[in-house]
Amino acid sequence: MTVSQPDGVADLGFARLDVDRAARTGDPEVVFGQGKTPEQIVTALRTLHEAHSDRAVLATRLSDEAIALCAERLPDAEVDPVGRTAVLGTAETRGTVAVVAAGTSDLPVVRECATTVRVFGAEPDEIVDVGVAGLHRLLAQRDRIAEADVVVAIAGMEAALPSVLGGLVGAPLIAVPTSVGYGWHMEGVTAWLATVNSCAPGIVSVNVDNGFGAGVAAARIARRTARTRP
Repeated sequence: MTVSQPDGVADLGFARLDVDRAARTGDPEVVFGQGKTPEQIVTALRTLHEAHSDRAVLATRLSDEAIALCAERLPDAEVDPVGRTAVLGTAETRGTVAVVAAGTSDLPVVRECATTVRVFGAEPDEIVDVGVAGLHRLLAQRDRIAEADVVVAIAGMEAALPSVLGGLVGAPLIAVPTSVGYGWHMEGVTAWLATVNSCAPGIVSVNVDNGFGAGVAAARIARRTARTRP
């Protein structure tokens, strides 16, 4: 049973949801699905939606069972089995974020990032399979990428894509190293080290496979950019 408390918390028994977070930061709390039961995720997402009925709320890192239960119990939810997300409500967007991925193997992170961007109030533009092993594919999308307010570059292997993009576009650029790679890839540590040691200026990096964190940061930058645009 949900109990609203004067400190801005909805006590669900298994979790205490911060229903005042949107008033403080501009964005509601997000349900992190890992370690929670499908029933808990449904309850938390429904509670957040009730507290923020005028906007979208998000659950991430969902298991197959949680995705199935969200689709069953929350028929209005938009569920994405690839990105492992569920969204309740509609988001108003301003500003654009190019979500650029080296390969289709990075698609789970791409989808998590793009959904997060949209829920947090910006419009994502997904550009997939433009890794530097086929540089002509990336260059063919250069103008499209350069039009975005923010660029998120997602790449595994040696994560060369963010560095190359850093020399091609002048928008704020957030790198997302992924755990995709051959051999002794150290679950993405190789890619992460590449992004934080990039020779291209202006690149910031999030943790391995953290499409959510990159999406939040990118959307907030894009929103502010769009708001101040003449």
